[in-house]
Amino acid sequence: MGRGIMGLLGNKGSIAMSMTIHKTSFCFVCSHLASGEKEGDELKRNSDVAEILKNTQFPRICKRPTRQVPERIMDHDQAVWFGDLNYRVMLGYEETRALVEDNEWESLLEKDQLNIEKQAGRVFTGWKEGKIYFAPTYKYTYNSDDYAGEKLKSKRSVERRHERYSNWNLTHGVILLKLSMKPVLCDRILWCGDGIEQLQYDRGELKFSDHRPVFAVFKAQVETFEIKPKEAKELKLASWKTPLSYPLAGD
Repeated sequence: MGRGIMGLLGNKGSIAMSMTIHKTSFCFVCSHLASGEKEGDELKRNSDVAEILKNTQFPRICKRPTRQVPERIMDHDQAVWFGDLNYRVMLGYEETRALVEDNEWESLLEKDQLNIEKQAGRVFTGWKEGKIYFAPTYKYTYNSDDYAGEKLKSKRSVERRHERYSNWNLTHGVILLKLSMKPVLCDRILWCGDGIEQLQYDRGELKFSDHRPVFAVFKAQVETFEIKPKEAKELKLASWKTPLSYPLAGD
């Protein structure tokens, strides 16, 4: 579902998958929400979530005509939503960097837009997120452990960078803004439903992107069919273990 330019194009948006294991339905949503650090940009992200929930619809195709198939995301027994949600932190650059350097994740999360909007009931109502004990996942310099702009420590380094991009007609201030973005927790994993428990929530250390990937491991309970002894002899059913444990990665 496109949520990019004019709310339609695919540079932002989501993709969703629906599946059923025995009698339990699962939905997985991967999304890239609206970007931006300006005041009010979080409302665009809230709107993206609302539109995805409203307009994502699954076809009613099932091998068992008597079984009810979930049509919407929230119709499923269990759902997991992950990806680049793009929510930012309501702090200045220096304050943010100081908290990151001191590993003060709790203080950082108090100013996290997703937490603020979620607690206010403006987005992801009824969804849960695990405790975060890892550093912000965006924005990194490619193939390094440095956040963007960390190495620009002298005026001359900024001037040299300005000379490189002089054909863009950018000012020193704009360059500093672009290269010194606040580290933020853009990449998140949330879930909702009964019978699902998160066992692990962490980030990976792959360096080929300006993001660090996040991943989670869940344990999910699955309702199975009751098969009578006579029916069991006639039916050949796939063997599934319950509860299920499955890893989930999102970027």
